[in-house]
Amino acid sequence: MRSPMYAVAVVGMACLFSAWPSSAPAEEAASPPKQTGPTTKPFTVAMDVNVPLTPTAFSAGGKAHLAYELHVTNMGQWDLLLSALEVVDGDNNSRVLASFSQTDLEGMMPRQGSDKTTLAARKAGVIFVWVTFDRLPDAPLKLSNRFKVKLGDYPETLEVQTRPLAVAKNSLVIGAPLSGDHWVAANGPSNKSGHRRALIPIDAHAAIAQRFAIDWVQLGKNGKTYGGDPKDNKNYYAFGHDALAVADGVVAAVLDGVPNNVPGIDSRAQPITLANVGGNFVQLDVGDGLYAFYAHLQPGSLRVKVGDKVRRGQVLGLVGNTGNSTEPHLHFHISNSPEPLAAEGFPYALPAFEVQGSVQLLGEEIKAELAPKGKSEQRTEAIPADGEIVKF
Repeated sequence: MRSPMYAVAVVGMACLFSAWPSSAPAEEAASPPKQTGPTTKPFTVAMDVNVPLTPTAFSAGGKAHLAYELHVTNMGQWDLLLSALEVVDGDNNSRVLASFSQTDLEGMMPRQGSDKTTLAARKAGVIFVWVTFDRLPDAPLKLSNRFKVKLGDYPETLEVQTRPLAVAKNSLVIGAPLSGDHWVAANGPSNKSGHRRALIPIDAHAAIAQRFAIDWVQLGKNGKTYGGDPKDNKNYYAFGHDALAVADGVVAAVLDGVPNNVPGIDSRAQPITLANVGGNFVQLDVGDGLYAFYAHLQPGSLRVKVGDKVRRGQVLGLVGNTGNSTEPHLHFHISNSPEPLAAEGFPYALPAFEVQGSVQLLGEEIKAELAPKGKSEQRTEAIPADGEIVKF
């Protein structure tokens, strides 16, 4: 329990600098209209930039990447326009790792309205950053974020650079959560995936457990995820496949008893809540404070219970269509908590897999482009990227 905080009156002292504008006294209500920007160049820009999770470099799609978020708060009294962002090497400011224009930032900030890059006084926004390198060794040891901003109608563009931030390298290598071929990494790692931007507030804390999540669906020879009646779960190629332990570990949490949905965009067997959003699931403690999450499993198919020790490759349950799911698939991600969504998502790598092609989503239909025979790509120490068709 926290002790109450008491205000202490100090006579004869003034605040050196206050970022938050105070409320105007009542007698000032009739004063001249407030300036819409500073009249002289400010000695500081009242903005706060927070990165909630250390950026971790990882490999996907034949490249290396950094994916992280910038939580930006305008602590000042004038509108704050974010006109550009450069990501620079924290040890060498002249090395620009990525440049984003105002138009780019508009696509990286999921805010309402047409003017997404302007933060009004005491308002905040989130920038979803994605930086790509040719090779993993090209990722810096530190990075810094350099903004170009404008305050209200002040004509000059100002520059603000954050302090250097450490960069981690992915060290988690796990086994595959499934076996077989023609598995599609739907909603997989990319800066536009729905998983990537699933910033969800739970218990007064917002986090992205699904930052690197994948919805695994399987394609048939017809290039679709099903054959026959699309309302029958048994007609989906993913349905009933074994969900496999990706590492030796201990079962931290499970849920069973959620019925299968009838496939469809709006079809759910139960009203969706935080408790059943993942349907029937298994949460596996894989060590070092990280957990593997398997969602949407078939009811009655779980082969494990809380506290069980499992071995890599062991069957945990069967792929189903439960919880917040439109068709049979396996949702899989790694996070730092046994709670499915109240956690931060971490990247990982598979030792090896084969990329057999890629898919594009056209409306509600999948268009598959398979590589010619003998032309598939071999990947090692990487995570499958969004839309890749994979053979484990």
